[in-house]
Order: sequence, then structure tokens, then C-alpha cells
Amino acid sequence: MDYLPLFHKLDKQNCLLVGGGSVATRKARLLLEARANVTVIAPTLSDELSQLATDQQIHHINRAFKPTDTLDFHLVICAVNDEQTNAQVSSEAWANNIPVNVVDQPQLCSFIFPAIVDRSPMTIAISSGGVAPVLSRLMRAKLETLLPQSLGKLASLAAECRQAVKDHFSNIKQRRIFWETIFNGPVAELSYQGQHEEAKKGLLQALHKAPDVATNGKVYLVGGGPGDPELLTLKALRLLQLADIIIYDRLVSNEVLNLSRRDAERIYVGKQRSKHSVPQEGINALLIKMAKEGNRVVRLKGGDPFMFGRGGEEIETLIDEGIAFEVVPGITAASGCASYSGIPLTHRDHAQSCMFVTGHLKDNTVNLDWDQLAKPNQTIVIYMGLIGLRQISEKLIERQLSGSTPVALIQKGTTADHRVIISDLLHIADKVDQLKPKPPTLIIIGSVVSLHNKLNWVH
Repeated sequence: MDYLPLFHKLDKQNCLLVGGGSVATRKARLLLEARANVTVIAPTLSDELSQLATDQQIHHINRAFKPTDTLDFHLVICAVNDEQTNAQVSSEAWANNIPVNVVDQPQLCSFIFPAIVDRSPMTIAISSGGVAPVLSRLMRAKLETLLPQSLGKLASLAAECRQAVKDHFSNIKQRRIFWETIFNGPVAELSYQGQHEEAKKGLLQALHKAPDVATNGKVYLVGGGPGDPELLTLKALRLLQLADIIIYDRLVSNEVLNLSRRDAERIYVGKQRSKHSVPQEGINALLIKMAKEGNRVVRLKGGDPFMFGRGGEEIETLIDEGIAFEVVPGITAASGCASYSGIPLTHRDHAQSCMFVTGHLKDNTVNLDWDQLAKPNQTIVIYMGLIGLRQISEKLIERQLSGSTPVALIQKGTTADHRVIISDLLHIADKVDQLKPKPPTLIIIGSVVSLHNKLNWVH
């Protein structure tokens, strides 16, 4: 993140605007909307700025900028087409620790202006860090169509009732749940329709009916998919935004995790081969403890929670303890990685069945039904098989599966680091030793791998 988004309170603060043209006029409008005291230094003014000066809405100093002009101002904006003035204004402001923006000169700025969606008191700021302002404008236009024009009225209603809600509920978690219910229910609809008093009445009625007692929470076993955040289900996204606590493991991508609510507690239980930061029994106990404290807990797993994710074991524990839960399926790694590699898991001319197996068991051995796996016209998908790849290849060849059978090893499938290594059963282990791919990886064995070059659409 190149810039930290902040909202600056300028009410009755003295702000300096250097320049009097059309760009300066736009900046003056924003400053006035924020109720700032605006001083404009410029030899000439646009018609709009001249009228504002006549109406005494701004203070105009009719001359060019001088080095000492930034003193005693809370914020400085420079909007002139002169490199020397731009550099001088920036230098003086930086030297005096005054926030400064030089229009179209991000290297001279200590802050930049975002594209703004104004639903006061709700304000949404969008920024590309100054590198793609047109893209920011397009994103703003998209948000303008999605957000109700009366959104600010709902925020104002919340402001009116905030203290009453705070007095009713004993802790912040209960207040948050109450507000989420209000903002997603009939009270919000009444507010959007302009029925302010009816909306307020409905909110207060809901408040009086709401108990101020702690209740058991709920656990959501959520599949985070193979890595690409756009493959997350709508329900998974909604629960990530609602969760009080997110318990996640190593296979969850940062891009998916960052879609969660910012103030949610995140607990890493990063399981990987032979190295668990938290053992499974500890994870089970953690789920129970957090739920019994009244939290909405998302147990976030890579892929699908029921595909080699030990979701079944965790649910058994929740049932034994009487903890409410839901399971949200996710796109499993086999489906996501294969699709992003142009490898169909089944194909009429290549494979009529597909088997999913894990490459290691509890005792860290590779002990599979080799005779069943070595059947023709079948696709084999192996999770967590990187370490045991050589043994897997040897066992399959021993069972008469041809050494020329195509094999794909997919590294970090569907992410920006997606990588596909193609070989055959006889040579794949040597090639992997040479190229040293990094986990997580997925292995696909079978004739369908031969379609990779033809069907690959991610390059």
C-alpha cells in the first residue's frame, strides 16, 4: 500500500490554494464542501473563484506565490502550470510539516486526492496512488450506480440512535451484530425510501426487543478456494465480512484473507506436512472456545473443507460440543488448478473417471491402492504429493502404468505464481528435482494432461 487512506477534518481550518485556474477551482469546491477557510494566492482568478471572492467565501491574495506563504496554514494545494512554483510550494510545505498536494506531480505530494463518492456523512474514497486517475474515475462511476443516493440518510439515522444502542448493549460485539441486522433489513429500506421517522421507530423497536445477553456463537467451515480471490463464493465472501474471528491455515491466499473484515481477529494455525503450528486437537479446542464465547467463527481452509481438509473431523468435534455450524463449499484445488492449466479432469477421448488421493498419510508414508490407481482411461489427482512424487511414479510404473503417461505438476495454481511443469511418469521426479517447485502443488496424471498445450488459456 503506497498511501494510507485517511479522512482529514478541515472544518474551520485555514487552507492555502495556490493557483486560480479551472483545476484550482475544482479543488476550491472540495475545500469549501469540507467547510475549510480557503485562501487563494493567484494573479488572476476564474470566473467562479472571482465570484466566491466577491461573496467572501474565499480570501484572495492577488499576486504570485512567495516562499513564506505556506506558514500558518493547515493544508496546502498547488494547482499552477509552472514547474518552479510547484517545486517551491512543495519544498516549503514539506519543510514546515504541512500536508501538501501539487496537482499532477505525485512526487511532490505528501497526500493525493482520491476519487470521491459522496453520500454524506458516508464518504468513499478511491485511489490508484496517482498512477491511473482515469481508472479511479471509472471505479467511482461504477460505485455511484451501486450505492443508493439516500445512503447518507441511513448513516444519519445511525448517528441519531448510536448512543441508545451503545447504552443497551454491554459489549461492542453485540452492538455490531445489531447494526448489521439493521443495515440489512426493513429499517434500512424505510430510510432509503425517505421515511425517516418510520425507520427510526422501527430501529428503536428492534432495539427494545434485542436481549443484552451473551449467546453461543457459530462456526462456519468455509472453503477459500485454490487461491484466486475471484473464485471465492458469494456466501464465503459474506461470511468473511461478518466473522468476528477467522482461523486460517497455510493454504489460504493473502488475497482471500484480505477480503475479511478489517477488525476481525485472525488466528493462524498453519498446517503443513510434518509441521503444525497448532495441532489438530488444538484447532478443535480453539473452535469450541471461540464459539462458546459468542463469536462468529470462520474456519477458513484452502480449497474445499471436505477435500482432504479435515473438515469432517472438526465438525464431529463441534457436534459433540453442541456448537452450531455451517459448511460453505469451495472450489477444490483439483478443479481450480486443472481448469487454469487447460487440463480437463475428464474427457470423452481420454478419461471417463477421476480419482482424488492424498500423497501422504498420518504416518508420512505414501500407501495407496496402487492397483486401483494404475487402471487405464482414468485421471489421477494427487494432493500433497510433492515429497513422495518419486515413490508414487515408481509404484504406478510397477503396476504396469506406462512410463510415458503424461504428468503435470501445478505450483500455486490459480494465483499470480501459477506454474505448470509437464513431463511423463518416468521422468517427472527428475524434472521436479531440477526445477524445484515450491508448495502448495497438485499432481495430475493421465492422458488428459496431453491437452495442456492445446487448451491452456492462462499464459
